[in-house]
Amino acid sequence: MTTSDRMDSFDRVNSFDGVIGPTIAESVPSWPIRPHPGADAPNVVVILLDDTGFAHLGCYGSTISTPNIDRLAADGLRYTNFHVTALCSPTRAALLTGRNHHSVGMRSLANFNTGYPNMRGHISNHAATIAELLRDEGYATFAVGKWHLVQMEDASAAGPYEQWPTQRGFDRFYGFLDGETDQFHPELTYDNHRIDPPDTPGYHLTEDLVDHAIGFMHDSKSIRPDRPFFLYLATGATHAPHQAPPEYLAKYRGVFDEGWDVARDAWFARQREMGLVPPQTQLPPRNPGVQEWTGMPETHRRLASRLQEAFAAFLDHTDAQIGRLVEAITRLGELDNTLIFLLSDNGASQEGGQLGVLHEWKYFNFLTESPEAAMARLDDIGGPNSHANYPWGWAQAGNTPFKWYKQNTHEGGVHVPLIVHWPARIPAGDRGGLRDQFHHVNDLAPTIYDLLGVTTPPVYRGYEQLPVTGTAMTYTLPGGTAPDGGQAPTRKLVQYFEMMGHRGIYADGWKAVTRHVPGAAYEDDAWELYHVETDRSECVNLAEVEPGRLAALVELWWSEAREHGVLPLDDRSIELFGGADLALATQVSRGLAGLAGAGALTRSGTYHSPHPADRHYVYRPPMSPIPVQAGPRINGRPWDLDATIDRPARAEGVLYATGNQNSGLSLFIQDDRLIFDYNCFGDHYLAESELAVPAGRSVVGVRFRRTAAGGEATLVINGAECGQVGFPFVMLIISSIGPSVGFDHGSPVSTRYASPFAFTGQLERVDVQIRTPGRDDALTAQARESMSRQ
Repeated sequence: MTTSDRMDSFDRVNSFDGVIGPTIAESVPSWPIRPHPGADAPNVVVILLDDTGFAHLGCYGSTISTPNIDRLAADGLRYTNFHVTALCSPTRAALLTGRNHHSVGMRSLANFNTGYPNMRGHISNHAATIAELLRDEGYATFAVGKWHLVQMEDASAAGPYEQWPTQRGFDRFYGFLDGETDQFHPELTYDNHRIDPPDTPGYHLTEDLVDHAIGFMHDSKSIRPDRPFFLYLATGATHAPHQAPPEYLAKYRGVFDEGWDVARDAWFARQREMGLVPPQTQLPPRNPGVQEWTGMPETHRRLASRLQEAFAAFLDHTDAQIGRLVEAITRLGELDNTLIFLLSDNGASQEGGQLGVLHEWKYFNFLTESPEAAMARLDDIGGPNSHANYPWGWAQAGNTPFKWYKQNTHEGGVHVPLIVHWPARIPAGDRGGLRDQFHHVNDLAPTIYDLLGVTTPPVYRGYEQLPVTGTAMTYTLPGGTAPDGGQAPTRKLVQYFEMMGHRGIYADGWKAVTRHVPGAAYEDDAWELYHVETDRSECVNLAEVEPGRLAALVELWWSEAREHGVLPLDDRSIELFGGADLALATQVSRGLAGLAGAGALTRSGTYHSPHPADRHYVYRPPMSPIPVQAGPRINGRPWDLDATIDRPARAEGVLYATGNQNSGLSLFIQDDRLIFDYNCFGDHYLAESELAVPAGRSVVGVRFRRTAAGGEATLVINGAECGQVGFPFVMLIISSIGPSVGFDHGSPVSTRYASPFAFTGQLERVDVQIRTPGRDDALTAQARESMSRQ
């Protein structure tokens, strides 16, 4: 290769189109042109609420106070026939990619990777996100709040980081990576590292998130006022735990004492007055398991009212923070040219159970909570000492006028509010208008691309791209391609639904839908047929009247399923969090499987994880807190923990803790004694060593075992057993807050100390050994006993 050839190669690699001569006098400089979307390009803001039903916002019928969201609706457009998937991670994946959730690897929660292309626990690299494409167009891109689009096993400080927000197109990130977090003591990630929340009086996560969203906008616009931004704000609200500042809780005290029947009737009447539902729409009966309010015991009504108050306070407080965000955009002079979408990720949640819970994790542990027992703790609801979720009756009210809930493919799970606000595009005469076209969350990305003139590439960063399958909604906006966007027929003709075996298909105003029972044969599912163009609440089942139409829709569902990667159908959910032991407990609780089936499931390798059942973990502090699914899989299993310490006299503190003040476990030294606190949803079972922990180097620990009566923990100092405690129940899922080594991050697991209670001696290492139980252990004995009663 000649010198000239090498110089030409150098210029091509560096994209240089000037002239390089022997000296600068004989050369011509050239500067690469940074992408810029144009002077008139709008900012784009997506505000994604969590578990907020169709009727929860004031502008969609509720009596809960949401004045700032209502103002966006009054100055924008409300979509009355907008749909999502029935669960959080899948909706987020569809929203950010413009594809169906199965196609991009997000059949269910990001916490799972089942070994099939439809459930990888992250968005496929073959589906570029809105942030990736807009950043390449010159946008500043910010993600704030809930991510839940990375396998949680990959969400620790060890990574890998390739599916974290800043690796999927966002310049900045501030929020939490998992599906939920405590609003007063959240687990926070800033860009690519974990941080503690600010230590400020009255701290609440939603305020913190909006503070950082405003800060990101100010950082960008102060330095580059010409550069538009894309902000994706995904609040933790209104997902459990329902937690709000005291003044918001006080505002709703007694407001819902008339009950969910009265509220549902009132909210439905408001929806009809607002024109949010077709005139023929009926209010369906209560869902199975929802009781008539006036027929319930007083204690049940008092608990349910207080739980609904906490939800309303949480939503009201969130609305105030959204108002602060909009005000900040206004002060920047950017509101007129900012396109805002506000929506929810799915319908209201059924995860509070029939009666509601102070501790939602009881739902995931198959435990019921007595309203009578909750009476003494009513004032804890909504504050830091509760992890509350409301009962089914209030969830159905939030989904008015629809049936069923989050997770289900009936309208209650998938039909949500959507508000579009854009003063520069929506003239005064059209503001406050309604749009009734059927649309789906996978339509938002193509709408943004169409409005901004972005062309989706066939290959992105070396990955061949899946086709964007959503339908642009641009025609529904004033000045769109339809002659009358408000009345134009929908261009979204077909959309399938599937979530954990629940299925549905929309086509040309008709919908076929089935509610699946986990473990049942799919061919036994009863399909229903509704003309949802007029019967929006799915009250008139036409399956027997039009069997031919139903059969054609069911066949269309299978065709769509094959095209979009839905198969294989998989109805597992909670059991995927914890492997075979939790799977067995799940099956036993449902009465679906005998021991032989559970054993076969255990041996099948279904639960692939970098954490094998008998793994030995070694932790060497100092180190960051660990996400639950990246930590030891101790849930429901026997395990040993040993801490190697070098301790000066009187040194104390936490050696290992996981969870928070609502549920968890902690091993710590205090007053020269080794202490183990098993916090089972606020009931504390403590073991305190009979022996003093010696000064100097020693190994201290705990042996955790299941028993026929529940479980027991034995304290060990230098090999000698020195204390024990039993407990009636072993938590299968402990908390969404993961372990910390050498301190207790967040709120304290034990009431014996204040966080972080860091160990003041030298903690050399912590060893955790998971013990593999045999099939004849207490778990199997309990399963046999339970199965004998089915």
